[in-house]
Amino acid sequence: MAITNFIPTVWSETLYQALDKKYIAIANCNRDFEGDISEYGSVVKICGINNISVGNYTKNSDMNAPETLSDTVRELTINQAKYFNFQIDDIDRAQASPKLMDAAMKVAADTLANTADKYVFALYEGATQKIAATPTPETILDTILLAREKLAEQNVSDFSNVVLEVSPWVATMILKAKIALETDNTSALQNGYLGSIGGCPIFVSNNIFHELENGKIHSFCYMRTKRAIAFAEQLSEVEAYRPEKRFADAVKGLHLYGAKIVYPNELVVLDLDYEAE
Repeated sequence: MAITNFIPTVWSETLYQALDKKYIAIANCNRDFEGDISEYGSVVKICGINNISVGNYTKNSDMNAPETLSDTVRELTINQAKYFNFQIDDIDRAQASPKLMDAAMKVAADTLANTADKYVFALYEGATQKIAATPTPETILDTILLAREKLAEQNVSDFSNVVLEVSPWVATMILKAKIALETDNTSALQNGYLGSIGGCPIFVSNNIFHELENGKIHSFCYMRTKRAIAFAEQLSEVEAYRPEKRFADAVKGLHLYGAKIVYPNELVVLDLDYEAE
C-alpha cells in the first residue's frame, strides 16, 4: 500500500476492529463512555442514580411525596498514552505481499491490546473484596464459588453478566477439575473462553497481573460484573508519512485510554498463588 493510498479514517477503523478482537479484559468492561475523549488528561464523567426507596401502600391513603433523584458522578481520567511507529522499506514493499501494511497494523493492534489489557488487570489494588488462596485442582472450584457467593452478598443476581478472568495456570487447574467432574469441555480454550462455572463465563488471559512475593507467584484474577470497571479509549492520531532519510512508508498512531473501578462491590479479586520454581 503506497503512502498516497493511506486513508486515516479507514485505517483507524481497521485498527479499532483489530483491537476489539484481541481484547479480553477490556471486552468485559463498561465502554459506554467512549467518544468523550479529546486528548491526554481528558476527564470522562460517569453518571449513576442514587437508590430509590420502597414504601408500604395503603388503600385510600396518600403516598409520600416523590423522591428527588440525585445523580452520582465518578470521573475517569484518560491517563494512558501509547504510540506505535513503524516503517516498511520501499524494497520490502515491492517484494512482499500487498497486504504487508495490513498485517503490520494487526501486529500493532495486538501489542496495543495486550498493553491495555495489562493496565486493566493492574487495577486489582483498588478492589475492596479479595480472596487469597493456594488452589489445587481439588479446591479451585470451591474458591471460585466463594467469589460468586461474595458477589451474591452484594446483591449481584444476574450471573450471566458476571465473568471470571484467570491466568493460564489457573485455567489448567479449572480444566482438570472440570474433567474430573466429566463436564462438557468441547469449548475449552476456544478464543480464550473456558466454558463457565456457576453461570459465570471463564476467560483465560496471559495479561493477568502477576507478582513474586516470598518465593510465591501471585496471580490476581478477576470475578466481576461487566459494569464494575469502566474503560474509555480513543485512537486520536493515525498518520502516514515518508521518513526524511529513508525510502519507506511509515505509519504512527496514538492510543489514549483510561480505566477505573466504578462499582467496587461488583468485583472480587482472587489472589491465587503457587510456589515459584
